[in-house]
Amino acid sequence: MRPIEHLIVAFCFVGGYVGLTTHRLPSLELAAVAFVGSQFPDIIDKPLALELGLLPTGRVGMHSLPIAIPIWTLAVLYGWQTNRVRAGVAFTIAYASHLVADNYAALAVGRIPSDLFWPFSQPVPRPTIPYWAGPQSINIHLFTLFSIGLLSITAYYFFLDIAHHVQAGS
Repeated sequence: MRPIEHLIVAFCFVGGYVGLTTHRLPSLELAAVAFVGSQFPDIIDKPLALELGLLPTGRVGMHSLPIAIPIWTLAVLYGWQTNRVRAGVAFTIAYASHLVADNYAALAVGRIPSDLFWPFSQPVPRPTIPYWAGPQSINIHLFTLFSIGLLSITAYYFFLDIAHHVQAGS
């Protein structure tokens, strides 16, 4: 799926979760958390696979349940520790929606793709260069820049948040 499609799917699920639990629309901060969660598997895996060749495909690594489930757990625990459980759950829902959206066709017929269990199973074979790469793989390079930017902004706010909570606890 394209990034905007992952975002739309995630916002549907996160909006439903927030609506059911608060009877309100998600705040801008919660929408930002959902945005990052909806893109998270791709912003890690695509550059590692397509730009650096460190993963066999762009659909393993963060797209894999043995890696995703501990990250989901950490997100919810961090939210609980900082009195923002809703944000931790929203990130987890958005991230999980990404995996479901990427695999919806197989899941709809009761098949679980082997990518979801990597590195314990072989990934689904895919072309080395994806259809969306563009001339001289320009779109891969642009997506890598997008990934670096989004990860940098997310890390900045995450470390600010940690520093704030450490300072508040002192």
